[in-house]
Amino acid sequence: MSVIAIVAVVLIALLHVYILVLEMFLWTGSRARAAFGTTEEFAASTRVLAGNQGLYNGFLAAGLLWGAFASDPVGFQVRVFFLACVIVAGLYGAATASRKILFVQTVPALAALTLVLLAR
Repeated sequence: MSVIAIVAVVLIALLHVYILVLEMFLWTGSRARAAFGTTEEFAASTRVLAGNQGLYNGFLAAGLLWGAFASDPVGFQVRVFFLACVIVAGLYGAATASRKILFVQTVPALAALTLVLLAR
């Protein structure tokens, strides 16, 4: 697999680690509230839910890192699967929560998936 494709997958994984940190540990802070456009009241009342959501982002990150460093053919299959999961999650989030998710999550994952497929 090309180095560019590996770097793209790792960057998507790091994005999801960042989202995990925002949702699990910083949800009620100003940085997370600004990133997600929430109020103090909303953040306080949804802290546990956001933590759970952050955990799922952590699972996406773990799968992407596994795929980035596993040898093929398993590595390729894992990369494709987890990038597809990110794309589906991003599409759902863009449709139900914020269009911004389309550009923050879906488009980068599509670009990474394209690189992974081209590197095959």
